[in-house]
Amino acid sequence: MGASTGGLATAEALRRAGHEGPITLVGAEPAMPYDRPPLSKQVLTGQRGPNELALRSSAEIDALDLDLRLGVPAAGLDIGRREVLLEDGIRLDYDELVVATGVRARRLPGTGGIAGVHTLRTVSDALALKERLRPGRRLVVVGAGFVGAEVAAAANGLGVHVTLLESAPVPLAAAVGDATGRFLAAMHRDHGVGIRADVRVTEIVQDGGQVSGVRLEDGSVLPADDVLVAIGSVANTEWLADSGLAVQEGLVCDEYSAAGPGVYGVGDVARWHNPLFDVTMRIEHRTNAAEQGLAVARNLLCPETRRPFAPVPYFWSDQYDVKVQAYGYLRDHDEALVLDNTTSASGRLLVIYRKADRLVGVLAVGASPKVLRAWRALIAGSTAWTAVLNRTIAA
Repeated sequence: MGASTGGLATAEALRRAGHEGPITLVGAEPAMPYDRPPLSKQVLTGQRGPNELALRSSAEIDALDLDLRLGVPAAGLDIGRREVLLEDGIRLDYDELVVATGVRARRLPGTGGIAGVHTLRTVSDALALKERLRPGRRLVVVGAGFVGAEVAAAANGLGVHVTLLESAPVPLAAAVGDATGRFLAAMHRDHGVGIRADVRVTEIVQDGGQVSGVRLEDGSVLPADDVLVAIGSVANTEWLADSGLAVQEGLVCDEYSAAGPGVYGVGDVARWHNPLFDVTMRIEHRTNAAEQGLAVARNLLCPETRRPFAPVPYFWSDQYDVKVQAYGYLRDHDEALVLDNTTSASGRLLVIYRKADRLVGVLAVGASPKVLRAWRALIAGSTAWTAVLNRTIAA
């Protein structure tokens, strides 16, 4: 269930491993599987069109010999009967089920039906926003996470007046630490983006059904022609409500990505236990979805030799001419240590992250792939923090 990166990666891995039985790939969107990271970047700027996002060509999809059912969301699951109910009333039997239904954008209450209020998750979302981003227009982005920051950068490059709002004192600090948050905030300010941190949105102001501004908790109103709501996501698990499977901000899975008898979770929707970090995590990045799909396919075909899914997560973010890259699990860190300077003008940043007594992550701007691979190896090896400090001092 789910026809994006995770679902497609699982199907491909099954075929490569020699599985010749039927594979049904179900997707809620009518489009063929496509790449989502460009939506907040190249699609908005016109560097890539909607026809350039396909994850695989039509010929490659055909070669997988899939029962492809697109534009039909899942509506229910009966584990006892091993049966999935689709929204169109069709029931699909299965021997093994992979849940890869992803997430949807979280919305602000009371904004439905207001023209000019956007979220960004699908290609249609991106195209609708792209049509509005013209020089001189005013865009307010609610939420300074990576999606909000990427859209702010893209819109700024198109001549749009952008204001980025964040409820925390430092943007992204909860995820990547104060130093990285300050670095990225300074980079946006250097490009002319207005940033308001430690603010709360109380109302999206409208005039005749069209957005006209954003009211803050202090009563002030920021004028806006468009508003992007980028306040996180909601896992698509409602269809599992009566299934008996555990759902808690995603489909709860064990270290093998198994959620129940014959049911596995893959990608953004899966909340699985990663034994490398001894923590339950849900990762919303394409690389993780592809890797988890491969791991689940292997465990499906060889259950007697199944292995835990214990990756070092990787993500990247393109903002202006800067690529932010990170390995590991940075959330809930106990310490973020800056090893390279943190001025946005230099275009360089290197931060390492500690949880308890071990290295758990690294984030870099302007670092070479060789440097990042070396840090990834240390994270994968559960390297002690003291050993990392000794290596750093020696270097």
